[in-house]
Amino acid sequence: MKILVGIKRVVDYNVKIRLKADKSGVDTSAAKMSINPFDEIAIEEAIRLKEQGIATEIILVSVGPQMTQETIRHGLALGADRGIHVNTDESPEPLTIAKILKAVSEIERPQLILLGKQAIDNDCNQVAQMMSALLGWPQSTFVSKLKIANNHCQTTREVDGGLETLSLPLPAVVSVDLRLNTPRYATLPNIMKAKQKPIHVLTLADLNVEAKSHTKILNVSEPPPRKSGVKVASVQELISIIEKGM
Repeated sequence: MKILVGIKRVVDYNVKIRLKADKSGVDTSAAKMSINPFDEIAIEEAIRLKEQGIATEIILVSVGPQMTQETIRHGLALGADRGIHVNTDESPEPLTIAKILKAVSEIERPQLILLGKQAIDNDCNQVAQMMSALLGWPQSTFVSKLKIANNHCQTTREVDGGLETLSLPLPAVVSVDLRLNTPRYATLPNIMKAKQKPIHVLTLADLNVEAKSHTKILNVSEPPPRKSGVKVASVQELISIIEKGM
């Protein structure tokens, strides 16, 4: 079974972000970048499926500028087989990313597409759902448990009322949540081996996808500083403060 994993290059979650001077966005010029943490979980799950003998090939797909290949190379060091880099200096919206992944899927014809449930830079949580609709494939989102058997994908997903179990015929689209697994670290031998693994470069024109923008960023600003806390001497005083606040 071939698995396609979509990954995104984002500012490392340990980095305190800075805004551009013109307030048009986040300054990433000197920031440490890494794989979106949710996407790392998707890679780890694909690797585990391969180690179980269920998956035969893991392909990473990422969209972005030339430096995106560093992110793909890290995913290859974790255990993926090859990468596809869709080279563009644009910042495509989720719908464009979904169209790109759909076009790659039509070329590669995977049986399973794994994605992180959202990227930590925009928190959109849209690509998996849009891609499922574009491909006409079944989907399961926020997955915390995954099992493949009898040409079906059985997933457990977290919903407001508890857990929901779904059985999807393959091919299918699955977006993963934090509790699915714990990603492994790349070892030095695997980092060296990853340098020899192939990364195929495509453009938007190769995939016949146009990067249309449907939104416009007017201003990006930091949230207001949080007020300092108040130490209370009794529960009654706490209730009084809450009532005044309401």
